Amino acid sequence: MALTFAAIKNSRGREKPYKLTDSDGLFLYVTPNGGRYWRMNYRHLGKQKTLAFGVYPDIGLADAREQRDAARKVLAKGDDPAEKARLDRLAATVAAANSFKAVADEWLAKVEREGRSAVTMRKLRWLLAFINGSIGKRPIASITAQEILVMLRKMEGKGKYETAKRLRSTCSQIFRYAIATARAERDVAADLRGALIAPQPVHRAAITSTESAGGLLRAIEAFEGFANTKAALRLLPHVFVRPGELRHAEWADFDLDRALWTIPPHKSKMRRAHTVPLSRQALAILATIEHDAGYSRYLFPSLRSVDRPMSENTINAALRRMGFAQDEMTGHGFRAMAATLLNEMGLWHPDAIERQLAHCDNNAVRRAYTRGEYWDERVRMMQHWSDHLDSLRQEQKVVTGVFREITKRAA
Repeated sequence: MALTFAAIKNSRGREKPYKLTDSDGLFLYVTPNGGRYWRMNYRHLGKQKTLAFGVYPDIGLADAREQRDAARKVLAKGDDPAEKARLDRLAATVAAANSFKAVADEWLAKVEREGRSAVTMRKLRWLLAFINGSIGKRPIASITAQEILVMLRKMEGKGKYETAKRLRSTCSQIFRYAIATARAERDVAADLRGALIAPQPVHRAAITSTESAGGLLRAIEAFEGFANTKAALRLLPHVFVRPGELRHAEWADFDLDRALWTIPPHKSKMRRAHTVPLSRQALAILATIEHDAGYSRYLFPSLRSVDRPMSENTINAALRRMGFAQDEMTGHGFRAMAATLLNEMGLWHPDAIERQLAHCDNNAVRRAYTRGEYWDERVRMMQHWSDHLDSLRQEQKVVTGVFREITKRAA
């Protein structure tokens, strides 16, 4: 006789456990304390076994019968439903460990150990936090390209085309890591190449004419802000490194006796050590910086904490204070200024300029071949560049002086 809802509802705990039988082996097991559990008796390979389906009322009668019918189908194939249930639970556990978020977190830990900068790690975590909210719990092997595309379209909908592009690239790296660690078979993010809106290249503002460069250098000399900020502003044109590399410069990275600044791989955008020959002018600027090794390891420590470098906004904020608009000059613009004016001189091999800018050759064979070239030329170039900056800075003073002398004689 089939079990009824009324019988289940009226069941109460007794002195001893008892069963309320349904059909085809399904029954409700009632304990003395009133607990009600769905069970199914069956035989497999001549042995009597019991399969648990869950607790009433979490599992209703209809759900229990559905699970019973599914178990009978497994039996009909000659398999043990209890063993299949165990394997399903194991698969679910493995899937949870192999979720997109779990693999992404593992990949993040890996690239951090490989030396990615703190700024890069923050950006990566921000990107992945956006996508983890939607597919983070999904098994990475079952995620489709369409699911990734939906997330990227949301980013594009905010007008963040470059961010969407970077997010797709980051997802692709995670899928490739999952393939390498046997948790996915293919990189579905790679299928989305060409599906996103191509971002328009944004060129950082830079002064690239000799006349304007001279005005900029004079404005820096007249800057009346914090002494360390002024020192950073004075040094940056002579070394034209990336602003982040300047901010994170440590005294330990400098060999002043040999006039060298070696930026270690973990501070370099290209993840390669980069050496900057220091001109006499650069050394003189470094000599003006008060250095106390016990105070801070950084050349330009933060005003709030000597254990941190200056803020990434410091240089640009100082340029704004001097009257240079955001679309006129930026900290990164000193690189474009040096690249433009050095190339216009026609004195230096373009590859020497590129090496000094720490640009990476896309051709791996050529990059390996030219690795040690142009060093002597770069040393001469950096001294010539500093001398040129001095002449640009002093040019207006000379013109003004000549004008005053002519006026004086005329009077």
